[in-house]
Amino acid sequence: MNRIELGRLVQQPQGFKAFIPGDFPPAKEIDFSLSIIKKHTEAVRLLGKLDGITELLPDKDCFLQMFMMKDASSSSQIEGTNATMNDAIEAENIDRKPNLPTDVDDILHYIKALNYGMERAKEFPFTLRFIKELHHRLLNGARTTGNAFPGEFRRSQNWIGGTRPDNARFVPPPVHEMHKALSDLENFIHADDGYLPLIKAALLHSQFETIHPFVDGNGRTGRMLITMFLWFEKLLEMPVLYLSAYFKKHQDVYYERINGYHDGDVGNWVEFFLDAVIETAKSSISTCQRIIGIRTNDMMKVQQLSQKASASTMKVLMGLYKMPIVGIADVVKWTGFSNKGAYNLIDRMVEMKILVPLKPNNGVVYGQKWSYKDYLESFSNDSGGS
Repeated sequence: MNRIELGRLVQQPQGFKAFIPGDFPPAKEIDFSLSIIKKHTEAVRLLGKLDGITELLPDKDCFLQMFMMKDASSSSQIEGTNATMNDAIEAENIDRKPNLPTDVDDILHYIKALNYGMERAKEFPFTLRFIKELHHRLLNGARTTGNAFPGEFRRSQNWIGGTRPDNARFVPPPVHEMHKALSDLENFIHADDGYLPLIKAALLHSQFETIHPFVDGNGRTGRMLITMFLWFEKLLEMPVLYLSAYFKKHQDVYYERINGYHDGDVGNWVEFFLDAVIETAKSSISTCQRIIGIRTNDMMKVQQLSQKASASTMKVLMGLYKMPIVGIADVVKWTGFSNKGAYNLIDRMVEMKILVPLKPNNGVVYGQKWSYKDYLESFSNDSGGS
């Protein structure tokens, strides 16, 4: 498809050129190729299949937290965070590991913002205010390079790449133009137009990144908006589709396609986005299938124990679905056992090949953590989808 004029570079009094968005969406509806329409059809089919298999998941909230944890780590890593999903899980242990990366906090704030958004969305519309509230939860009290003004649209010029606007890779619209572009974006979200829903989600994300309305946290906020929009549009009954892992895996292409969008290459960006949905949906379906198999297998192991041992072990197994890396204090909390009883229970679950010690078993147990390895790998060993 031909390039679409989404705006133009305009010389600013300060000596640099900034991108000024035109009316959005363009007055003439964007005409997408047949291959893009076919990919959209396939993506919607897979979302339906994903919705179906998530209905089979017991304890859905536990599994949802793991999908969110993975997206939080991938989205934060795109922005330079080095902490991993495992670090974030360990950070939520009662006996938190003292030498966790300081930037694990980025992931925890992202999860906090996602959880807030999911709850808020039950009673509040998808508006600019909603977006600002997400941003506030993402950055309030978080590690930042300066004053990020959580929950507030920027009041000054920002830029992407380079050290100043005049040598930047891209300069978003000045503040007075930004507010007009944001108003257009809000209207686009709610418009009853002819855009297919996943294409609309793609345009929402890329246009948000083009406007870049916050001092910091634009990328992470923009990626959260994808899932929020799909949920608002009822394409998913349970919000388990998160694209950040795919974007992280193909980070160079992700940036290239977003930059191309600024220049009017809308088709290649939308095609990349649909590829992300297709691959992530496939990966999420496989993850759900693995989870169901692991859960069935391990519950059968537990049920073969004596009644008393089975009851306490089942409590720990249920806890592992939400927190698959645990320390002794977590097991004590879940069971009410003494430390000795908790260690005996853990040893039993290691023998059953449910838990695996994170450190070599050299007789030192202080500070030891145990992993629900098979379950955890269901979320980490995939093709870069959710």
